[in-house]
Amino acid sequence: MKKTFELTHPKIKVARVVESVKHEVKKYLKRERNKTLPEGADYWDFDCKIGKSEQTADVIHVATINQQIDTIVAQELTSFYLEILAKPAIRSFEEK
Repeated sequence: MKKTFELTHPKIKVARVVESVKHEVKKYLKRERNKTLPEGADYWDFDCKIGKSEQTADVIHVATINQQIDTIVAQELTSFYLEILAKPAIRSFEEK
């Protein structure tokens, strides 16, 4: 998913737009995690970026997407760019 989300709408309040963006992200992550894993992979990992535009997007962890969206809303931006790319990964276990 590479998408620029608009946070302004003539009839819908910002809070409802943010809620729908978060829901769309959650649905996308669930849909990607349910895809069949390639041979040798344990789980789906995600490369995520968020920012004012595609050029200024910063790398973030998938677990912090909602917090980053809230930060952008607090900055009163009218739009933001979000990129989420799924990739197969293998768990690494460390011995104690």
